[in-house]
Amino acid sequence: MQISAQFALILWLPLAAAGLPAGQAQETTPAPAAAVVLHPSYPTGSGTPLGEQIRELLADPSVARAHFGFAVTTLEGAPVYGFNEGQLFRPASNNKIFTTATAMALLGPAKTFDTRIFGQLDAATGTVTGDLVLLGGGDANFGADDLPYVPRSERAQSPGVAGARPAIPQPPALADLASLVDQLVAKGVKRISGDIVGDDRLFPYEPYAESWAQDDQVWGYGAPVSALSIDNNQVRLIVTPGDVAGASGSGDSVRATVQLEQNVPYYKLESDVRTVAAGAHAEGVQVERLTGARVIRVYGEIAADEHPDIEELAVADPAEYAAMVLRSMLEERGIVVTGTARAAHWPPGDAEGYITELLTPVPCDAAIVAGGRCAGQCVARLDPAAPLLASHTSAPLAEDVVLTNKVSQNLHAEMLLHNLGRFASCGNGSIVDGAGMIRANLLHAGLDPDDFIFFDGSGLSEHDLVAPRAMVTFLAYAAKQPWFAQWKASLPDAGEDGTLDARFPDPPLKGHLFAKTGTLGEANALSGYLDAASGRTLIFSIFVDDHSPATHAARVTMDRIVTAIAAAE
Repeated sequence: MQISAQFALILWLPLAAAGLPAGQAQETTPAPAAAVVLHPSYPTGSGTPLGEQIRELLADPSVARAHFGFAVTTLEGAPVYGFNEGQLFRPASNNKIFTTATAMALLGPAKTFDTRIFGQLDAATGTVTGDLVLLGGGDANFGADDLPYVPRSERAQSPGVAGARPAIPQPPALADLASLVDQLVAKGVKRISGDIVGDDRLFPYEPYAESWAQDDQVWGYGAPVSALSIDNNQVRLIVTPGDVAGASGSGDSVRATVQLEQNVPYYKLESDVRTVAAGAHAEGVQVERLTGARVIRVYGEIAADEHPDIEELAVADPAEYAAMVLRSMLEERGIVVTGTARAAHWPPGDAEGYITELLTPVPCDAAIVAGGRCAGQCVARLDPAAPLLASHTSAPLAEDVVLTNKVSQNLHAEMLLHNLGRFASCGNGSIVDGAGMIRANLLHAGLDPDDFIFFDGSGLSEHDLVAPRAMVTFLAYAAKQPWFAQWKASLPDAGEDGTLDARFPDPPLKGHLFAKTGTLGEANALSGYLDAASGRTLIFSIFVDDHSPATHAARVTMDRIVTAIAAAE
């Protein structure tokens, strides 16, 4: 291969290996030599018509103090334009690009996950002696009805399709869990003499990644991660205005109706939401829950002419909640349960610091990414000693990747991260094991090891950092992989679906831009593929940090830059 003189060659020399992580076989196949990292020279500045357009956009007072960076290449990876392309930015949900693509590469589009029930059944009496164990298998979609993905516009028009729930509060069906109960009934189970155990010990119990904001943990988008997840580990809160007929002014108010859509009484509600007259200024609805608490406080105001305020709230301990719901379902079917419902967690045991462990090259990881394997035997997570009584198999991983990228589903990205650390390597399924597999995959793709670092799989962590040139390099690499067509179809389609359904709503970019969005506090990102005016496909990545949270000016400017790139190239 001819290498242009405009490329600078930098050889990454790995750090001396420290001890292998717990649970990994000591004997491994030799890791391939560290790849040579290419740093292309990106045309930068205002010396071209495109550069001048971008310079003017960035000089606008509404965004002049924000920190922008972007890189543009051809589909083959040849540089077209760059600006701060080697600096580090918070990727927000652009992190999902690396997580989902690595899952497609290392776990495979057809990978499935099993949720199972174990117990010692006496067939003669129908009694399960001891505990009945609901064992999580890493299925992010267990108990949910979101697959296959359906665009928001179609869900709104068709109440019967997957993912569309009525506004009237009612507990979700949790059909997957119900099917497990059906299997128990079919086997003649009539009594459980022990507890109902929600077991999520497939992974160490790390419900939140490092630096996730505490206030995010209240909401469904910040739901805790568990190998036993159920209905996206969230419940719906619905606040409906009260009847204020006859109220004469904004000072008159009545109580609003506040309801929680949960299958068992997991949370206690304390509500004080007032309904003000139609047209009056309402303060809005606020929700509070202390970390680990089982009390949700809802307060504020809602106007009489407003639609119900519907929010997704995180379930504090998904494995415990799943056990409670299973116990309730069993009793509804006439099965006697003498014990309680409880969770079984596996506490993390890594004593080494996260950064040290992440940045220590693991030969086994590199060998797996290069198409090899771990030599010897990896330590397996043991199933319960009792016999298998019921099981449910998930949809293929490729379907989950579509949902994850289209709607930017944080929990599902985190589950993919843990599954990479559990099933793609000899790791134990911890956050750092999963992040290590993603890191090994990116190094295999030719990225500079100093151009990225990840603390989670979704991008919720404020510590995640990526350079724009790393993103476009990886997107060019992905375009050459056998799973690319399936994976590219998971990216939001401009003006059509996912998180881009309302952006770029008009030609020429509508239906011709496929990209992942990212939003986190004062950070925004947009990276993917676009069809340019020239007829060729371009790869682009735009990051902005430290913009004002008071306006959407940064996002508007990002979209104008994308439009300018498409028109100029």
